[in-house]
Amino acid sequence: MPRFSGMLIVVVISGVLTTACVPEPTAGGAASAGPDLTVCEDPRAQVCTLQYDPVCGYLGGDKFKTYSNACAACADGAVSGHRPGACE
Repeated sequence: MPRFSGMLIVVVISGVLTTACVPEPTAGGAASAGPDLTVCEDPRAQVCTLQYDPVCGYLGGDKFKTYSNACAACADGAVSGHRPGACE
């Protein structure tokens, strides 16, 4: 029995160490869109309030689109991040 429990401990520790080595996901090109950009995280919202607090959503490259609020921006799968205020 001690041999089995020792093997079990080795397997559990190996599993924990393996999952600890997974790199953190990045926001692609969102970081290059500006320092004040808030990155959208998964899972994305399915339902948002109708609050009007405009944000400028970053669609990639040089494309931006104004959304009614941060939730609405991040609910769009094409948006990688947003910054406060309407797009100029």
